[in-house]
Amino acid sequence: MVTQQTLIIGASSDIAVAIAMQVEKIDSTGLVLVSRDFSAYSEIIDDNINKILIEDYQSASIEAVIRQLAQLDHAPITQVFICHGVLHTQQIKPEKRLEDLTAASFEQVMMINALTPMLWLQKLTPLLTCSIPCKVTVFSARVGSISDNRLGGWYSYRASKAALNMMLKTAAIELARRAKNIKIIAFHPGTTDTALSKPFQKNVPPGKLFSCEFVAKQLLEIVENSELDSTLSYLDWQGKRISW
Repeated sequence: MVTQQTLIIGASSDIAVAIAMQVEKIDSTGLVLVSRDFSAYSEIIDDNINKILIEDYQSASIEAVIRQLAQLDHAPITQVFICHGVLHTQQIKPEKRLEDLTAASFEQVMMINALTPMLWLQKLTPLLTCSIPCKVTVFSARVGSISDNRLGGWYSYRASKAALNMMLKTAAIELARRAKNIKIIAFHPGTTDTALSKPFQKNVPPGKLFSCEFVAKQLLEIVENSELDSTLSYLDWQGKRISW
């Protein structure tokens, strides 16, 4: 019998799929997946999985998904994973120099990495607020740490993750007053073998390129062991704190 639910937003990313595969093995936990594409789950048939297709990640589409979530007859959501993130596309490249910075790329990276996760948190909070603990993990990155920035470059990506961290910190302070059951985690997965890291893997030290399955297992263990302490935790894949 399913007694709790895990919600994964941006469920088509490689790490999100790995998280879903791990959670799917737990008999007491159901899954709610939100994505623009479910092809990665085509071979999975499970009555405990609800799939919600989203057209895009604009405010109106997010609100439509929230309405669908509210109508679902399911056990309480006790885990949320917000897996949005972009480092590069065909049009966007991480800036090596100040001269590479463009307004268009900066705005797009900031929207995807910082604002979109916060819109989800904003709209989800009324659904998650109750007496049952709920842990919300948002994918951040170590390069969002201002004090840890020793290499420079990657202006848009660094700025977007730093902005995300600040907004999550602010939200955690607010929710400590009005939604004490919600715990927020900003998570750095390390360099994971995904399309996001492919162009940069040659510079990764031996043993530091992780599989999605490894990261998913680490994250689920971190979430399980995290205390409901009304603060934001900024953690890496080992569960170690990252400096702001």
